[in-house]
Amino acid sequence: MANLTKNPNVLKWVEEMQALTKPDKVVWVDGSDEQLKALRDEALASGEIQLLNQEKLPGCVYHHTAVNDVARVEDRTFICTKTKEEAGPNNNWSDPNEMYAKLTPMFDGVMKGRTMYVIPYSMGPIGSPLAKVGVELTDSIYVVLNMDIMTRIGVNAFKNLGDVSNDFVRGLHSKADIDAENRYITHFPEDNTIWSINSGYGGNVLLGKKCFALRIASYQGWKEGWMAEHMLILGIEKPNGEVKYVTAAFPSACGKTNLAMLIPPEGYSKKGYKVWTVGDDIAWLKKGEDGQLYAINPENGFFGVAPGTNVKSNFNALESTMKNTIFTNVALNNDDMTVWWEGLDKNPPVNATEWKGAKVNGPEYIAEGGKLAHPNSRFTAPARNCPCISKEFDNPKGLEEEGITLDVVKELLNVDKDLWKEDVKGIKEFYAKFGDRLPEELKNQLAALEERLG
Repeated sequence: MANLTKNPNVLKWVEEMQALTKPDKVVWVDGSDEQLKALRDEALASGEIQLLNQEKLPGCVYHHTAVNDVARVEDRTFICTKTKEEAGPNNNWSDPNEMYAKLTPMFDGVMKGRTMYVIPYSMGPIGSPLAKVGVELTDSIYVVLNMDIMTRIGVNAFKNLGDVSNDFVRGLHSKADIDAENRYITHFPEDNTIWSINSGYGGNVLLGKKCFALRIASYQGWKEGWMAEHMLILGIEKPNGEVKYVTAAFPSACGKTNLAMLIPPEGYSKKGYKVWTVGDDIAWLKKGEDGQLYAINPENGFFGVAPGTNVKSNFNALESTMKNTIFTNVALNNDDMTVWWEGLDKNPPVNATEWKGAKVNGPEYIAEGGKLAHPNSRFTAPARNCPCISKEFDNPKGLEEEGITLDVVKELLNVDKDLWKEDVKGIKEFYAKFGDRLPEELKNQLAALEERLG
């Protein structure tokens, strides 16, 4: 396939990475329906993904990762800057020269016998002055299909870059051997570069998400005068039709998605209040020419935790998964090829396939202490599926943020201490559940907060 850009900086880098990894073939991903269907058919034929019930879950597929590759790996994730201070207090740091020296031999020839997929993508709406461009090279069709949902991929992504700019994030990923002992997710902010190897799990390999949209982008924002934050964005519509947009910061597993997709209580709904979702995880914020603060959601989909998601806990999230979604490490109902996870309902399938691939009796398996779905099983769903997605979701200007009012801050300060304790407990359980190691600075912060709360 022909190159999708004339930009010499992109072409030179792709050629260098091709020479390093030595794939048998290089495919540029143009974002067309025809090409994506062909790639999906190839992944179905190889068994990389499975087709689900196309009447009940149209366009949906299933994938399961290796048993040793089920979550982000904080202790194998590094920020590689010249000075340790620039990596920040909560991140693992490594000298960039030492990390390149460690990883280059691992990438040498790693794609022999495989295809390299070149994925141009935009973080943020195409044409937005707040958007940024990335290019990910990967040997995984699963990554291509997920990036199609989570970002805006294809030839149009290069519109923001043009033919001469060097301002794009270079992402190199290979599944390699899925060797946990040699798994690295590394960031080189000064080079606009991300290298990820020996993982096939979403957060480690969808390099536009945490890797670019938070880690690299936070460095870019620091240098350029804007912010990349772990924040949801939602709009609150008053009965008179006026919509105010706010951002809110929550750690992982503390309710960002549920709040972003909130259905107003009945009393407020009857009065005409509505909540509109712009983003459930990451916000890029920048001061506009008019002096106001504007925000965009750089992502284009939801990479949500499946367990606990149900009609009552988050109706809108569940509805978002009903078509064109990729389910990862959930359980299968073998009778009708639909999906199931703990907390979806109280009726686990009798004829089930648990997340590792074993055929089991669902109720008996759970009664014996087993989990049909992995606790960190995921859905990758298009944002456009969400019933409450904001009509301003693709606004290239971004949305003017009202922030958090003083009254809300006062209310937060008056929240019962037990609720704060539950949040701290939830964060620690989240890390412990998936085997991640808390950075020392964060451990200290949590311990201090626990002590303060008594």
